[in-house]
Amino acid sequence: MTDRDDWSSRLQTDRPHSARVWDYLLGGKNHYLVDSRAGDLILENFPEFAAIARVQRRFLERVVRFLARDAGIRQFLDVGTGLPTANNTHEVAQRIAPESRVVYVDNDPIVLAHADALLHSTPEGRCAYLDADVRDPRRILDQAAHTLDFDRPVGLMLLNIMGQVSDEEGPERIVAELVDALPRGSYVALSDGTATSDRLKVAVEAYNAQSVNTYHLRAPERIGSFLRGLRLVEPGLVRSADWRPDPESEAVTREQGHAVGAVGVKE
Repeated sequence: MTDRDDWSSRLQTDRPHSARVWDYLLGGKNHYLVDSRAGDLILENFPEFAAIARVQRRFLERVVRFLARDAGIRQFLDVGTGLPTANNTHEVAQRIAPESRVVYVDNDPIVLAHADALLHSTPEGRCAYLDADVRDPRRILDQAAHTLDFDRPVGLMLLNIMGQVSDEEGPERIVAELVDALPRGSYVALSDGTATSDRLKVAVEAYNAQSVNTYHLRAPERIGSFLRGLRLVEPGLVRSADWRPDPESEAVTREQGHAVGAVGVKE
């Protein structure tokens, strides 16, 4: 499901890409100088941004653990996965349920280049990678059906991805089309950065001015509206750091908490 023939021609190294900048902020090594400079520019305007990136990563781990352990989900569709790092979705899920199946989706050519790291499944389970854009949900669903059974519950992961979709591109429509394809008993996890800090807005505007893909901060209520029609599991829409935190979790300051997240179930 990966077509690498043209990935190098799509790999723009003269402008930052979100997956590579995120990798830099998380302390990874799969980025270019242009990405680290963009990351430093963000940190100059909002030094807590790297902490937000780490908070969001821990949110992913807790959500997948909840879905696999408590909700019994054995299929995951992770859209906007980003570059492989520690505790990827399939690693967390398959530690709990080795038979879990995971489909990763991203349209960044650098993620495609490193996709093999996302495909090391247990023998009982299965992993696949789709080179696709969240703005084309029909393609995602059609291709994911080669690995996932859409007659059985699916855990749809939309973490830090809908913020990359502008209002003009219709994020509500995209989420609705993905959710409509899921059977009852499926779960949707969603999180994004919020427009609740002027300093964060300045940092994102500086990033958008030079990046290939722009990011759109939104009010928490707007982010939560993407899950309309789903029943939110406790504690509902909260700061990502406050969603079922582990007892040993380090405290998150106000400035590190400008992202919200929630998990909804389709009944």
